[in-house]
Amino acid sequence: MALLPLPGLKSDKTPQTEKPAKEPKAPKAEKPAKAPKPPKAEKAPKAPKRAKAAKPAKAAKPEKAPKIAKKAKATEAPEPIVLSAESVEIIGRELDAIRDSVVVDLGTSDRDYILRIVRLQRRLELAGRGLMFLGFLPPAWLAGVAALSASKILDNMEIGHNVMHGQYDWMRDDMLHSTSFEWDNVCPADQWKHSHNYMHHTYTNILDLDRDIGYGILRMEYEQPWNPIRLGNPAYAFALMMLFEWGVMLHDLEYDNVLKGKRKWSDVKGLLVGWWHKVRGQVTKDYIVHPALTGPLFPLTFAGNFTANIVRNIWAFSVIFCGHFPSGAQVFTQEETAEETRGEWYVRQMLGSANISGSHFMHVATGNLSHQIEHHLFPDLPAHRYPEIANDVRRICEEHGLPYNSGPLWKQVANVWAKMFRLALPLPPTPADSPAVIIERRPKAEAAA
Repeated sequence: MALLPLPGLKSDKTPQTEKPAKEPKAPKAEKPAKAPKPPKAEKAPKAPKRAKAAKPAKAAKPEKAPKIAKKAKATEAPEPIVLSAESVEIIGRELDAIRDSVVVDLGTSDRDYILRIVRLQRRLELAGRGLMFLGFLPPAWLAGVAALSASKILDNMEIGHNVMHGQYDWMRDDMLHSTSFEWDNVCPADQWKHSHNYMHHTYTNILDLDRDIGYGILRMEYEQPWNPIRLGNPAYAFALMMLFEWGVMLHDLEYDNVLKGKRKWSDVKGLLVGWWHKVRGQVTKDYIVHPALTGPLFPLTFAGNFTANIVRNIWAFSVIFCGHFPSGAQVFTQEETAEETRGEWYVRQMLGSANISGSHFMHVATGNLSHQIEHHLFPDLPAHRYPEIANDVRRICEEHGLPYNSGPLWKQVANVWAKMFRLALPLPPTPADSPAVIIERRPKAEAAA
């Protein structure tokens, strides 16, 4: 086609009479010759490209099937670790050695530490009470509430809880002795020592014996039977958090056993007398005497004291629940723990507790109960010593393949609340809630020998 115009160009030089010579242009009429372009028309052989879309190998992708199977296995509970009886006894001896090393080192530094905390607590309380006289100024009222809240937290956590565990009995100071100390809380000290020091620390995470598992009103483990009342689990937990000191006071009552007839009202008369004396003193101090001292600011002081108590309740609830109920903390049956050895008791404490990681300031604010694993192993050692032995406890866990449950406060709090919502429903356990460790026990005769 590109050659056809050439004759036309040459014909411009020929005379007009010779125009008939242009007849060779007839081939233009034969443009259908374009059709004979078989190469372009024969693009039909590209049909094999369609075959590419139908490549059976890629469509089926049989190689990816094993990957899907692996993902499915990842949602299943991992195989539990079997801890041999020999390992249990080795752990027991190692932990005994850690305890002994701290006991022989107790002295002036420990005494100075607790006395510094006591002085700080008292100064915070005095500052809070004083600022309430300026409570008509919002910044002063807020500062007063903050100081009182910190005072009550230190009194209950780093001082009260630890002193009543007997951690400073070796000082022979009546002010800091477990038999004479009384804390800023509506729960009488003697009742708390029975429900906490004896019942909880002896039977840690043993179903139907450790009443801290749900405090008699919450479903905190899948082993606890579900019923429609459990739907209120999160609401009950919120109420307990806001009124935690009152829940701790009622703890030794075992009201559910009273309602079931397993415990007579006559058995709890002594508790009622203790409540009356302690509650009367606490209510008079926080809601009558100190508000009255501020005269016309009575309502503001009353509100400030009430708020400080609520702050202390929320903090104490959060710390305690994060130390006992996040996913991964194991529970045990009475059969599994019958006649257990010292080593088995140690292992149960480690598996049933969890730590909270954070700063030195946070550890002090928690009464060092952020080291709940170490506290359950050595409840009568000064709590401020827990951080220095935590690395050794973690090392022992790692050497024997045991979990060392620890995480930041926000993560542990979120984990516990998610668990309480989940347990409000009749759902199956998650992989994280499956037992991580099975303790191999020696026959009774061999263990006794």
